[in-house]
Amino acid sequence: MKESFEIRTVFPSISSLIDDIEHRILSPLSYLKEFDNHWILELDLPMVNKKDIKITFDGNAINVEAKLKEEYSEEKLGKISKFEYFKKSISLSGKIEIKKTTAKFQKGRLVIKIPKKTSGHSIKIN
Repeated sequence: MKESFEIRTVFPSISSLIDDIEHRILSPLSYLKEFDNHWILELDLPMVNKKDIKITFDGNAINVEAKLKEEYSEEKLGKISKFEYFKKSISLSGKIEIKKTTAKFQKGRLVIKIPKKTSGHSIKIN
């Protein structure tokens, strides 16, 4: 049986971009794929150690925070901004099976598999 999926792109709000600069927090690149029974969330977290990543849940939202190995600076329009953390919060369209969620971090990429919580039970007929 072939799984179907929906691709959604998540854009940060203007206010979160302002807060990011003010609080020295970067928003990582991310990609969310939705399948019939789970989501896959991928985040680019360069310059981060696995031990410095924190994943939390709040209702149907997943929050990822990661401390950079060293401070990152960038200059835009003559102003230098310094950053110390990555932070991303994404709301999902359904209930999350938190205890079955898994995460893998390799070469600066975090991949989180988030199972959907089902309210009923069904079986496959052969």
